[in-house]
Amino acid sequence: QIHPSLKNNRHPGRSTPPRERDREDSRPGGAMAKQKQQQPKPAPADADAAPPPPEFKTAHSPWFTYASMVTLFTLCPPFVILLWYTVVHADGSVARTYEHLRDRGILEGLKAIWPMPTVVAGKIILGFALFEAALQLLLPGKRFEGPISPAGNVPVYKANGLLAYAVTLVTYLSLWWFGIFNPAIVYDHLGEIYSALVFGSLVFCLCLYIKGHVAPSSSDSGSSGNAFIDFYWGMELYPRIGKHFDIKVFTNCRFGMMSWAVLAVTYCIKQYEMNGRVADSMLVNTALMLIYITKFFWWESGYWCTMDIAHDRAGFYICWGCLVWVPSTYTSPGMYLVNHPVNLGPQLAISILLAGILCIYINYDCDRQRQEFRRTNGKASVWGKAPSKVNFFLPLK
Repeated sequence: QIHPSLKNNRHPGRSTPPRERDREDSRPGGAMAKQKQQQPKPAPADADAAPPPPEFKTAHSPWFTYASMVTLFTLCPPFVILLWYTVVHADGSVARTYEHLRDRGILEGLKAIWPMPTVVAGKIILGFALFEAALQLLLPGKRFEGPISPAGNVPVYKANGLLAYAVTLVTYLSLWWFGIFNPAIVYDHLGEIYSALVFGSLVFCLCLYIKGHVAPSSSDSGSSGNAFIDFYWGMELYPRIGKHFDIKVFTNCRFGMMSWAVLAVTYCIKQYEMNGRVADSMLVNTALMLIYITKFFWWESGYWCTMDIAHDRAGFYICWGCLVWVPSTYTSPGMYLVNHPVNLGPQLAISILLAGILCIYINYDCDRQRQEFRRTNGKASVWGKAPSKVNFFLPLK
């Protein structure tokens, strides 16, 4: 749902002064041309207003920026496969993986270990994606309005992430418990799944790029004039399918974060089926991951106010990362422990668990403090004191 349809929804306080409006109306096209451009209206002039922000200068040269993008494009996909191979087939030994590439050459070595996408992998990915998309659309949830966009639009969401998270885990465990689906199959086809995600997500990002040109969802879109940057950074801030299906919520939250939880449980089940028991190290690892992800979905509406959603556009940088990077690298500790159980002992296991929970709480409290600071315009109290702030101006164009 978009408010309304994320089009032409200016903030009430952003009105054009009468004189400025008259000057604009006198130009060719007048107010009609401005409406078509869907540009936010300037705020009324104020004698006491703060001086304009200083001129923005980039921290790096354009060549450095391009080099960074090319590096991520070229290195991230093979890194995902190399990580899987190292953890699953090389006993976690980077040296063994290096020796493999050294002996065969980088290209031939990559070709030898890179699994091809299979039908089974495609079915697993498609089934999971469709299930999560259905939950995102159909489950009830409270209406939540995100922050005002640079173009004056207000995105509207349905906050049902925690419910979708609970339904996903209960369904997944029930399918295993009643013998309908064995999650160990996911682990057995993990390399093929990652390979399919690497290529499939690139196609998905290409579709987002085309959609941004052909059918943008709102006025918070547009091209930089450089196709490479547009594909990397994204064309749209809030791309949607129809009025109610937010693509970034799906890629970042319902696929990326949800797959993290599902894979954490999968590794636990796989180790149990292999050894007849689950090591305490795997239990601690899975517990901490699920606690963190539970915190995320409990706080999901807060995430919709962060830079990932309110600033970063939907392109390779964030969408490919959430679709591929999160389910591969973020889950790698559990992936390794499947074949390498470590017996910590009760004292060490409990100590690591408590330390991890404390770190998760600190992470949550930092996010809470930041949001409270923004909500109260800096007038909040943090640990009994007034918070300090750093003045920083971020250009909208």
